[in-house]
Amino acid sequence: MLMSRALCRSWLSQVACHHAKAPLILPYRHTITSGHPATRSCRRTFHGNRKQSTRDLKPMGGEPAAAEQNTSVPLNNVIKAVAFTGAFTVGCFAGATILEYENTRSAILAKARQARFGWWQSRSVADRNYWTQLKQDIQRHWDALTPGDKMFAPIFLCNALAFALWRVPSLRTTMMTYFTSNPAARVVCWPMFLSTFSHYSAMHIFANMYVLHSFANAAVLSLGKEQFLAVYLSAGVFSSLMSMLYKAGTSSAGMSLGASGAIMTVLAYVCAQYPDTQLSILFLPALTFSAGAGIKVIMGIDFAGCVLGWKFFDHAAHLGGAMFGIFWATYGAQIWAKRIGLLNYYHDLRRTKQK
Repeated sequence: MLMSRALCRSWLSQVACHHAKAPLILPYRHTITSGHPATRSCRRTFHGNRKQSTRDLKPMGGEPAAAEQNTSVPLNNVIKAVAFTGAFTVGCFAGATILEYENTRSAILAKARQARFGWWQSRSVADRNYWTQLKQDIQRHWDALTPGDKMFAPIFLCNALAFALWRVPSLRTTMMTYFTSNPAARVVCWPMFLSTFSHYSAMHIFANMYVLHSFANAAVLSLGKEQFLAVYLSAGVFSSLMSMLYKAGTSSAGMSLGASGAIMTVLAYVCAQYPDTQLSILFLPALTFSAGAGIKVIMGIDFAGCVLGWKFFDHAAHLGGAMFGIFWATYGAQIWAKRIGLLNYYHDLRRTKQK
């Protein structure tokens, strides 16, 4: 048994090295200032070649620009954010446990049906209609994807949808309210989650999705898809909470958005699990370094950003996400093992309802 686990870990390490050797772009989470395009009305007036002054630009709906909003953070908002993070995290892992049960059950039933009716399913292609064939072709392509790609695809689609919604002028106020996280705003809780799927610029979404795709397969192979999903979603909210606490402590409230807090968790988890994996930087492939050294440098930069008050990136969210990833690499296996009680309870509950 010990030998089997050692071989499995060695194989996972090789898979992680293969996928993580892709050139690295650092993920980042934007903070939004008054000059950011997201805070401007979609109807801009021009005088000759000169744009309207940024102090006159307001979000659609008449809300003040980010720089004009109150920078103090109400204590009630902080309490709500902490409570929401705890409840959301528990809900994510409980949901992942139930999802794992249902997926396992479905897989077992599918194998049983295949063994019983395999002769019927193996009939010639000529006997099938067009839609059945198309469905099977799509299923075959889906099955050919790696586990990481299967998890990356729906996450990417959610991010792409939010990116497209930012382009709809009539939705600008809604996007700023629910898809940017601001500890001083009236709505606090759900934006902590929704903002982790929100990107305003093409470069922002490209950089974050590139890094997630590079490291997702190694993380999914190590964690399993259900655990990975719970870690990714809860890490996004946790990183938003760290950003809020930092802004509350420094009285520097402002809007931020981006998936990099959750992605930093994935990056830090893989780097902590496989510290000897060699990474390189995009456009500088000859410059290589170990994953263990790389995550230390990244966290050092974000720590410096917090101390020095750098505003362009949300360094507190980055640092919170990296801390979550390292924590889960260290203690996640023990925590995830505690789900057995919930699995047994759900199994008994499901069996009772079927009677």
